[in-house]
Amino acid sequence: MLRKAKVRDVKMIHRIINDSAATGEMLPRSLADLYGSLRDFYVWCDDADGPVVGVCAMHIFWENIAEVRSLYVTEAYRKKGIGRELVEACISEAIMLDLMRIFALTYQTGFFHSLHFQEVSRSTLPEKVWSDCFKCPKYPDYCDEVAMILEV
Repeated sequence: MLRKAKVRDVKMIHRIINDSAATGEMLPRSLADLYGSLRDFYVWCDDADGPVVGVCAMHIFWENIAEVRSLYVTEAYRKKGIGRELVEACISEAIMLDLMRIFALTYQTGFFHSLHFQEVSRSTLPEKVWSDCFKCPKYPDYCDEVAMILEV
């Protein structure tokens, strides 16, 4: 079941994201950051009261661009279309807000290609580079994520 995240989900989102960060799949996030950006998040659960098994966020960067980020589906639930459902919800929300450029920084290029994202240079995303990337320990020389964009 796909739904917008609720305050009660934050600790589970925190655990999922930071478990993923421990394996190098994404950067860690603090509880304070997650509470502050809770409205960005969608979650996927087996049922209304079930545990969160997938997360994804749509973050607005500027008047014309949004980012799909923090996508993660627990191992047991992968290859079931949950990641696609989460990203499509983020894309739909971005379009509803008239944000027609949506990007992701990812290691999963095949997945994002299947959603019609195209690879671009990170230099085409100055808003991201100067607001988030600049603070990352991998910036600028060690970033190995691929920038991808969907223009609708």
